[in-house]
Amino acid sequence: MELPTEQASIQAEVHQPDIPMPPTNLTFDDGEPLESPRHRIAMNLLIRSVQSAFHDRSDFFAGGNMFVYYSRTQAMNQDFRGPDFFVTLDVDGSRERKAWVTWEEEGRFPDVIVEFLSPSTEKVDREDKKRLYERIFKTQDYFIFDPFDPNSLQGWHLQIGRRGYQSLRSNAQGWLWCEALELWLGTWQGVIDREPATGTCDWLRFYDPDGNLILLPEEAERIEKEAERAEKEAERARADRAEQENIRLIEQLRVRGINPEELLGN
Repeated sequence: MELPTEQASIQAEVHQPDIPMPPTNLTFDDGEPLESPRHRIAMNLLIRSVQSAFHDRSDFFAGGNMFVYYSRTQAMNQDFRGPDFFVTLDVDGSRERKAWVTWEEEGRFPDVIVEFLSPSTEKVDREDKKRLYERIFKTQDYFIFDPFDPNSLQGWHLQIGRRGYQSLRSNAQGWLWCEALELWLGTWQGVIDREPATGTCDWLRFYDPDGNLILLPEEAERIEKEAERAEKEAERARADRAEQENIRLIEQLRVRGINPEELLGN
């Protein structure tokens, strides 16, 4: 969701922040689609993953491809800002929103932002947006990832008093720690919503502190059904083994001239 003037506009906002005054004609959609179906699926995957991780909470909002309004000048200039994915904590998660309007959110900005890189946005995502999120938004954790490049994950954590964003170091699996959410962010190989059409690809997903993949509801349901089916098969196998053992014992008794029915009192 970028406009040709975005780079210059971001730089102007960084150097000249102002106090937002509520405008009356906010735009919620610029008609610009995401770069590819994979970008769209990747965005929705992260939103649903956070919702699964925080299923018992209502004090957060997870959004994607949604405008963030943060200043009067930006709104008047229709200088749209739409992070591909973001999470804001300690807010009313039950309220519907068409955009994230900071002056309607008690001045709250996103705590976590992920931008999905593409050839047309990579420079802005790496430089201008990073500067905006660091200096104006003061977003705690910022990540970038190219859905078509599994080795492209990078992230920064905001450390006040230590020159702003500091690069995050990956663990042995190549994951990055998202301190704001207390979750790992890393790649997972598979198929989501029939993407890709053949084979598999790497998706950006969240993992809990112990390294367990945050499952989507349908994944958790599938695993539960598979576990139930495996347990039923195990029960049948145990019953078959017990029956075979009984047959073997009966044959041994007969070989010794003992009538099993008499032995059992039948």
